[in-house]
Amino acid sequence: MAQFNEYKNDKGEIETENVMKIIPYNEHFLFVDKVLSLTTNRIVAVKDITGKEDFLKGHFVGFPIMPGALTVEGMGQAATLLARSNILNHQTKDVLAHKLKEVKFLAPIFPGCQLRYEIDLITQDERGAIFQGKSFVKENLVAEALFVVAIVDKSDFRTKFSK
Repeated sequence: MAQFNEYKNDKGEIETENVMKIIPYNEHFLFVDKVLSLTTNRIVAVKDITGKEDFLKGHFVGFPIMPGALTVEGMGQAATLLARSNILNHQTKDVLAHKLKEVKFLAPIFPGCQLRYEIDLITQDERGAIFQGKSFVKENLVAEALFVVAIVDKSDFRTKFSK
């Protein structure tokens, strides 16, 4: 946890540029704009849906809605940050989606909304972690999921699956 203190601003938040230093994503596929709070078992992060995102141009043309799968991706990215905060030498690991369970989409997400992810860590060991994630727009629950991530050695994984 303390390993991420260097990435926090004066308010204890982690801004976009520092999120990208922790997880292997860039602005083209990053669904976490800012981490508002991070403890050993909970993360709260946000993503602003501006309306300029490429995925909105082809999804429900004329009536743009954020794809549910990308909402789950955002919860997964927030969970990855939380898992990594509990791993010593997290840079030597890859955190991968393993299993999605009980995924529910309760309301559409439109341009102009700020999506808030609240992710709770249920359990974590050296092989993986289980999370309960919820996504909100204002105080309205818009999606939730129970999901599992795998934690693997980065070098071994990338060597095994590189072409």
